[in-house]
Amino acid sequence: MKIMKANTTMAITASAPQWIEKTRMDKIKTCATAKEIWEKLTQICEGNDETKENKLTVAQQKYESIKMSHAHLVANSQASNEFRHEGTPVNIIIGSHVWVEESAVAWIDGQVTKINGQDAEIQRTDGKKVITKLSKLYPKDMEAPAGGVDDMTKLSYLHEPGVLQNLKSRYELNEIYTYTGNILIAINPFQKLSHLYNQHMMQQYKGAPFGELSPHVFAVADVAYRAMINEGKSNSILVSGESGAGKTETTKMLMRYLAYLGGRAATEGRTVEQQVLESNPVLEAFGNAKTVRNNNSSRFGKFVEIQFDKQGRISGAAIRTYLLERSRVCQISDPERNYHCFYLLCAAPQEEIDKYKLNHPKSFHYLNQSKCYELVGVNDAHDYLATRRAMDIVGISKTEQEAIFRVVAAILHIGNIDFAKGKEIDSSVPKDEKAKFHLKTAAELLMCDPASLEDALIKRVMITPEEVIKRSLDPLSAAVSRDGLSKTIYSRLFDWLVNKINKSIGQDHKSKSLIGVLDIYGFESFKHNSFEQFCINFTNEKLQQHFNQHVFKMEQEEYKKEEIDWSYIEFVDNQDVLDLIEKVQYQSDQFLDKNKDYVVPEHQDLLGSSKCSFVAGLFPPIPEETTKSSKFSSIGSRFKLQLQQLMETLNATEPHYIRCVKPNNLLKPAIFENSNIMQQLRCGGVLEAIRISCAGFPTRRPFFEFINRFGLLAPEVLEGNYDEKIACKKIMEKKGLKGFQIGKTKVFLRAGQMAELDARRAEVLSRLACILYESMNKEAAAVKIQKNSLRYQARQVYRRLQISVVVIQTAFRTMEARNKFRHRRQTKAITIIQAWWRCRIASIYFQKLKRGAIAAQCRWRGRNAKRELRKLKMAARETGALKEAKDKLEKQLEELTWRLQLEKRLRTDLEEAKAQEIVKLQSLLDEMQKKVDETNALLVKEREAAKKAIEEAPPVIKETPVYIEDTKKIESLTNEVDSLKASLKYEKEISNDLRKKYAEEQGFSEERRVKLEETEKKTHQQQESLHRLEEKLNNLESENKVLRQQALTMTPNKFLSGRSRSIIQRSDSGHIFGDTKMHVDLHSPSFSEGDDKPQKSLNEKQQESQELLVRCISQHLGFAANRPIAACVIYKCLLQWRSFEVERTSVFDRIIQTIGQCIEKTQDNNDVLAYWLSNASTLLLLLQRTLKASGAAGMAPQRRRSSSATLFGRMTHSFRGTPHGVNLSFVNGLSGGVDTLRQVEAKYPALLFKQQLTAYVEKIYGLIRDNLKKEISPLLGLCIQAPRTSRASLVKGSSRSVANTAAQQALIAHWQGIVKSLGNFLNTLKANHVPPFLVRKVFTQIFSFINVQLFNSLLLRRECCSYSNGEYVKAGLAELELWCCNATEEYAGSAWDELKHIRQAIGFLVLHQKPKKTSDEISHDLCPVLSIQQLYRISTMYWDDKYGTHSVSSDVIANMRILMTEDSNNAVSNSFLLDDDSSIPFSVDDISKSMEQIDISDIEPPPLIRENSGFSFLLPPSTDKNS
Repeated sequence: MKIMKANTTMAITASAPQWIEKTRMDKIKTCATAKEIWEKLTQICEGNDETKENKLTVAQQKYESIKMSHAHLVANSQASNEFRHEGTPVNIIIGSHVWVEESAVAWIDGQVTKINGQDAEIQRTDGKKVITKLSKLYPKDMEAPAGGVDDMTKLSYLHEPGVLQNLKSRYELNEIYTYTGNILIAINPFQKLSHLYNQHMMQQYKGAPFGELSPHVFAVADVAYRAMINEGKSNSILVSGESGAGKTETTKMLMRYLAYLGGRAATEGRTVEQQVLESNPVLEAFGNAKTVRNNNSSRFGKFVEIQFDKQGRISGAAIRTYLLERSRVCQISDPERNYHCFYLLCAAPQEEIDKYKLNHPKSFHYLNQSKCYELVGVNDAHDYLATRRAMDIVGISKTEQEAIFRVVAAILHIGNIDFAKGKEIDSSVPKDEKAKFHLKTAAELLMCDPASLEDALIKRVMITPEEVIKRSLDPLSAAVSRDGLSKTIYSRLFDWLVNKINKSIGQDHKSKSLIGVLDIYGFESFKHNSFEQFCINFTNEKLQQHFNQHVFKMEQEEYKKEEIDWSYIEFVDNQDVLDLIEKVQYQSDQFLDKNKDYVVPEHQDLLGSSKCSFVAGLFPPIPEETTKSSKFSSIGSRFKLQLQQLMETLNATEPHYIRCVKPNNLLKPAIFENSNIMQQLRCGGVLEAIRISCAGFPTRRPFFEFINRFGLLAPEVLEGNYDEKIACKKIMEKKGLKGFQIGKTKVFLRAGQMAELDARRAEVLSRLACILYESMNKEAAAVKIQKNSLRYQARQVYRRLQISVVVIQTAFRTMEARNKFRHRRQTKAITIIQAWWRCRIASIYFQKLKRGAIAAQCRWRGRNAKRELRKLKMAARETGALKEAKDKLEKQLEELTWRLQLEKRLRTDLEEAKAQEIVKLQSLLDEMQKKVDETNALLVKEREAAKKAIEEAPPVIKETPVYIEDTKKIESLTNEVDSLKASLKYEKEISNDLRKKYAEEQGFSEERRVKLEETEKKTHQQQESLHRLEEKLNNLESENKVLRQQALTMTPNKFLSGRSRSIIQRSDSGHIFGDTKMHVDLHSPSFSEGDDKPQKSLNEKQQESQELLVRCISQHLGFAANRPIAACVIYKCLLQWRSFEVERTSVFDRIIQTIGQCIEKTQDNNDVLAYWLSNASTLLLLLQRTLKASGAAGMAPQRRRSSSATLFGRMTHSFRGTPHGVNLSFVNGLSGGVDTLRQVEAKYPALLFKQQLTAYVEKIYGLIRDNLKKEISPLLGLCIQAPRTSRASLVKGSSRSVANTAAQQALIAHWQGIVKSLGNFLNTLKANHVPPFLVRKVFTQIFSFINVQLFNSLLLRRECCSYSNGEYVKAGLAELELWCCNATEEYAGSAWDELKHIRQAIGFLVLHQKPKKTSDEISHDLCPVLSIQQLYRISTMYWDDKYGTHSVSSDVIANMRILMTEDSNNAVSNSFLLDDDSSIPFSVDDISKSMEQIDISDIEPPPLIRENSGFSFLLPPSTDKNS
């Protein structure tokens, strides 16, 4: 066949996929040939253009010869069966239940009705009859559990239909995980099963041995993590499956669980696991696309390395990618889509669409090759914004994001550049204006020259030694160049994103331990398969080869572990690569061009010189030495190197496999397509792993299971005293089986031997059934004859007996009637006599009693009257003393009042005299001033008259006589003026004297005023003191009334203590008041300042007392009559010091710190914790009943704080403050109950102390509860499942009754260990007198914890849902019930009711005749507490290992399934597991209501403070009296 260089298709066809048995040499030869083909293809791709065509032709001819030589093997092995190997042939007889191949559903079950030679007639379950070859039939296990098995190696028949049916049964129960050895098969449920992946489920699988719990992806991650920690070797988890099988979700769950195990502190708010998961949206946007089978198919391989430090904590991570499908950028087929990012960008906000000059996806060539532009249920606009947010999270800046989407838009525009023929030969130019527009736009987005971009697309430069030649490309070559540029740009962009994400996550290069999670594409077979599918499928086959080698290794390790005799089974995986080439058609069109991996120099130069730094960074300069070699590089060689590195990584790690399966192509839940799944199991290597197992010993059974099932084939073995291993061997030797092996714990059977034993067992059961049927028929006939004969005889005897009895009865009844009549007559006469006699006796006794009662009453009343008289006299003396004190106070008040009135009167007189003197002086001053004014006026007149006279005088000659006369007048006036001046001077002196007297009088008045004010102030203080005394006196009178009321019901000796009586006697005799000498001096401040001087010494004493109290309570003070001493002492001290009523104090903080220190030191010591729980709860009770918040409704008036320094303070303190006085019970308010409790108005420190104490009560309670949980948790793990050896020994016969008794005692030992722990714990709580209310709460939560652990383990382990295990757990629950009865309801409370889930589940397991029960009877009568999901799981997981009975009927299962479907939308109902409640189940009010009243009046103080005088108030009354 000739191969053309272009537009040529190489079609490689083969028959339908079949597994073909061949000899070892054939396999080796074929495998070597297949590898040779791959090497040839690689060499062809790496050669130069001249030899490629010839080498490809040679390789194709070589392949054709291999194909023809292999055809003979295919034809000869067509009728052979996949799972038939050497060993005992399958024994199929008439009546056998078998599986028949059927094209629509792969396999269908039926029953053999006729056998004719090698043909058999089968009655299928669908009603059809078919005839098929015996060699094509597979036996069906009729005893397989309805819900399947969790590990398919446990199947009795390990073949295709058995595997398929097991997966289907489990999928219908939403059991999506199943083991095949250590391989996990995960079937995509296409719905959220959140209860399978919550925190509680992760806690269940943490540290659990592999296979102990139900299959789960967490179990695989846990075993990988444990292996890495314990062995120090890196591990890998390979997740495979076709598109849509759920690989990505499985990978997310793996990383989430690994982060849970090895989590570290968040970096910048995000953990490594979060960062890896947050990178998924970015990688999915640029690396995922819609395919025919999956809307979100990964078009690249991803290997996530999670790195760990030496402590097992996650220290870093890295993402490795493989073989991005570059051809999808340029070429897609309908109904697929291109990469998501193109559609997201086209759905971006309008401003970005305008900026990038985009439009609808159908307007771009790279997107409109398929008519699928949108996905159902996906909003591209929303996903675009989500992708931008994800880019922000992984550290891609806004500038980088803008550059990324600019490059994406440029790729779309490049795809729209079409070419047409140019003017020159083999040249091309842009086709039209549209092409030029997109060319220009692409150049703008890439920030390069449009002309240079055009030249790079349509021209090539060839460099020769002589010259540089530039040649043009034809339109077709230009289009290829255009697409190559787009693929190169996109590939470089994707690599940049991966590197950026790795930098954001952070790698730990020093890490030596890692767990790798491989999420890689599955096998692909499309209508047109190209070079990418060739590489993808080859990768899968390499991984399949690695998988087969690992499975084969595990198989041989199992044989070594069991120490069986086995020879090395050589298995070479040789058919896989050949099948890959034979089964698929590859289109060789552009096969070689797609393999090219070098960048066109023109493209490199163009984009490397871009003005955009981001674009230029995608195309860094290439070193000159690598330029030549890069031209001959290829995707095949690069991919081969990547694959080699991946395989080296996997070979250096311990692999774990998860095979993901897609149940249907509709991507909908609850649809199981048999043919589709079978194809995936074949391609995924699951059946290949089973085939490898079948090559050796496909059936393995533990000894006890084998004996339970096939013990009836050799009854003598069961009756004999044989070991289980020997018993199994004898059973198989008796039946003539050969080739089997006996391991340390299991029986290993060859293929077909299980069916042979089942056939022999069926024969024995059939024979026994016939014998039993004949025996039952004979027994029934004998019984019928015996019944009729005995009935006749009994009838005859009965008739004769009846006649005799009637005669005798008549005689006896007559005699009895006569005797009764005679007896009644005698009885009546006797009754009359007795009545009269008793009446007489009673009358006499009454008269005597009446006389004695009257005499006793008279004496008793007289005695009571005398006693009351004494009490009244005593009360009168008390009242007289108080009256005398009051009278004295009143006299003092009267004296003070009189003095005050006298002082006021003197002050009034003084002010009146002063006012009169001032008026008199003022009048004198006014008179003097008037005289002065008159004199001045007269003087002025005289001067004016003199002046006038001078002016009117004649000339000088005539003036001589007149002059002498005027001179006399002037002299007389001068004399008069002098006299007036003297008089004025005298008046001024008198005025000054008066002013001095006035000033002196004013000063004296001011002194009087000051004295008067001081007197008024002192009087006011005296009045306040008097008011306080009156208030105290009123309080004393009210207390006196209470004392009188109490005196009426108490004897004189108990009424007052010795100290109180002595105080009252001293007060009666007047010593207290007489010695005080209450003399009030108005000018002395001693009375008002006396309260403040002793206060400082009092505070110092209280500080010392607080120190001593803290030291005292830090010791173990013990208990007094079931009351904790420490709590009582603290309360009495706080009450005595009035600490509850102060605004600031440090005593509360010191007490809390002391309690906290004692607890923190001994968190694991239940004895110390119980001691403090008792003290803290008692103290909290006292505070709850004493304190009340300020401003509360109904609060009593605020009391004034009295000082103990004054006389009246000490006197009233003796009656009110001291707790050992006459009113101790009343003050403490505890012995009298809540009604007589004295409420204290609590300030903020006291309320805060109460809250802190409440928190400590809750903390101590939680510590005690959790300590007990830790103690019994290991025992609970042993109690859920009976030991297998002991359980198996119970079926070996009656000769071991003694041994069985010992075995039963051994079985119950774990439960007795739990009971012992509970008993010791209860004794500890009792010894520390913990309130029974708290004890009940603790055991209620502990039993709830037991219920949760046992019930969840029952639902997670199928081996626990057996009949014998139900009996074992039932016996253990009986032990717990007995313990509850012995503990009494006072301490156990409703703890037994908390086990309702496990009790009802166990009751269902041990129930006989389950198939006869209806759904309503089970859900309403037998198990009303269990949900429908829980009932469904138990019903499907149940298996009877003792009697072989079946679970509930299929109708009940179907009904439950319908109910589950109806409740599927309820997220809570989907979770069948229970959650442990670790909350605090009580409040302070609950404690207060549940605890009894406490009398602390007789509590003896500890020795440390007993002798201290500051704590004398702690002494009980009897102690004080004796002292």
